[in-house]
Amino acid sequence: MKLNKLTTSLLTKTVLGIAAGSMLMACSPANNSTVTSAGLPAAVLVDGAEHRLDIYKSVQLSADLSHLTAKQQQIIGLLIDASVIMDNLFWQQAYPGNREQFMARIKEPAVRAFAEINYGPWDRLSNDQPFIQGYTDKPLGANFYPADMSREEFNAFASDDKDSLYTVLRRNEAGDLYTIPFSELYAEELQRAADLLLTAASLTENEKFKTYLELRAAAFLTDQYTASDYAWMDMKDNLIDVIIGPIETYEDRLFGYKASFESYVLVKDTEWSKRLEVYAETLPALQRNLPVPEAYKAEQPGSDGQLNAYEVVYYAGHSNAGSKTIAVNLPNDEAVQLATGTRRSQLKNAMRAKFDGILEPIADVLIVPEQRGHITFDAFFANTMFHEVAHGLGIKNTLNGRGTVRAALREYASPLEEGKADILGLFMVTQLLEEGILTEGELEDYYVTFLAGIFRSVRFGASSAHGMANMIRFNYFAQEGAFIRNNNGQYAVDMANMRKAVDGLSELILRLQGDGDYDGVGRLFEAKGHIGAELQADLDRLDAAQIPVDVHFEQGKQQLGLN
Repeated sequence: MKLNKLTTSLLTKTVLGIAAGSMLMACSPANNSTVTSAGLPAAVLVDGAEHRLDIYKSVQLSADLSHLTAKQQQIIGLLIDASVIMDNLFWQQAYPGNREQFMARIKEPAVRAFAEINYGPWDRLSNDQPFIQGYTDKPLGANFYPADMSREEFNAFASDDKDSLYTVLRRNEAGDLYTIPFSELYAEELQRAADLLLTAASLTENEKFKTYLELRAAAFLTDQYTASDYAWMDMKDNLIDVIIGPIETYEDRLFGYKASFESYVLVKDTEWSKRLEVYAETLPALQRNLPVPEAYKAEQPGSDGQLNAYEVVYYAGHSNAGSKTIAVNLPNDEAVQLATGTRRSQLKNAMRAKFDGILEPIADVLIVPEQRGHITFDAFFANTMFHEVAHGLGIKNTLNGRGTVRAALREYASPLEEGKADILGLFMVTQLLEEGILTEGELEDYYVTFLAGIFRSVRFGASSAHGMANMIRFNYFAQEGAFIRNNNGQYAVDMANMRKAVDGLSELILRLQGDGDYDGVGRLFEAKGHIGAELQADLDRLDAAQIPVDVHFEQGKQQLGLN
């Protein structure tokens, strides 16, 4: 459903009934005065929420599949079917209530569309605040843990797999905590998804793609994903790809332990992928040049990492929730990363949609006129690409015996890692331009486009990993004079100070990661992880100009011409 001003202007405020659960508050009788056709009570939008319903620009997600064989197109259809299952599973992880009842009580199409985008009643691009009355703030642990569980209770719970990526925690009749593996809790859905992957595997003529699909199907039933991660890295010449399963941990804002189900169905852009091959080979040299003491860059990134460009043809689950991902760096398993590197997948058609519909309009409002010519798609693509490459740089294990960086930093691990990738990506661009390896454009293109990109990403809200990372970087840049704001509320990059700030923030983040400094990261987020009044006023100008915050894709077999 396309969200537009006409739709929202016709919107009534009665939209949704109250769901059960400890996260809900009782509504007054006035809120329940309207019922749906099914006889379910309807509730009321939070004041002002009607103005949020059109923050997503609707875009048709299509791609030219004419170069694919009939079997390859059939495989894409099967992968989309499996992705729909991932979508349903993510709903169960994100929303601690009954999805069918939740959606059945929403009357207006615009509100239904907004709820589908957010996978529940919380606005993901407004710090997960409820947009429907009767709901308290979203549980930090989503539906991975009991809503009433404290960190202290979790820490006291004796369990070998409580912090596993692939378990949820529940209470028994006595109120005690216990764990359930994904493969058990979601057994029926995962079996259907596995069967679809196996059918797709039987159709492909690419043996390594077949192996990956078979191993991923097996992983659904066993929660053992490492072998399929290695198999995914081993396949390099397939035109079709799928990233599917429980992968990222951003939805778990309590600890950052639990993986969310998602999927991307991809078709490789072979021409653009060929252009990117050289950059993956630069990782070892870039690691040696990081602006940090030797101990913090002693780990050697895998030299077999890959850079590819794709047309994305379907998003599902976590990847489809709220803001849409435009580049992916996987696998997350640190052991696999060190052994094989990672694959950085650039989603070219999704990038173009955001650049044309969002980034350029933002620059017209917030960047000084004399620097707007430095806003280019090539720079946007490269900054995004090197962000993903930079995930392979730095350090994965702490220097003081605190285990992996992810384990030591817990809920801060993901946002700090995103901040590291952003700033090291810009460090890489600077290095590669100076060495003549990167030849498109000039350094000012990348710096100015990067600054405009901060304004784009920070609108996602401080609750997202990317949003928090952007706020830390924006406030650090402001402190170091990396940009200047004029009296018209327009920003200009100071090239010399920006260069110094890139090095300084790179060192700060790498030290925090290497030290596993949980308290230090907490202080950094407390000091710099928030949107100040001046910046908020500038962001409000973007809203007044009706610039969308992000895109929402109308997608599926119909959009691809697959019947």
